Amino acid sequence: MTHKYTTRGVCSRSVTFDLSDGIVHNVRFEGGCAGNTQGVAALIEGMAADEAIRRLQGIRCGFKSTSCPDQLATALQKALEA
Repeated sequence: MTHKYTTRGVCSRSVTFDLSDGIVHNVRFEGGCAGNTQGVAALIEGMAADEAIRRLQGIRCGFKSTSCPDQLATALQKALEA
């Protein structure tokens, strides 16, 4: 199932991803630092959502209280709860 999450407090505007049996696929950020967001997307491709959340949750970007990886963890958590 495809999910789209509007990010908050970061440069990217949204993140879209597929979840199939709890496995993450096709992560795409809209906006943000292309190299970083593409890298994060590639690293968690095929990973269990719970593991991705564990690894990404709480990562900060500079002085911000969140980051694109942290927002992805939030999006995955919300998708699992839906």
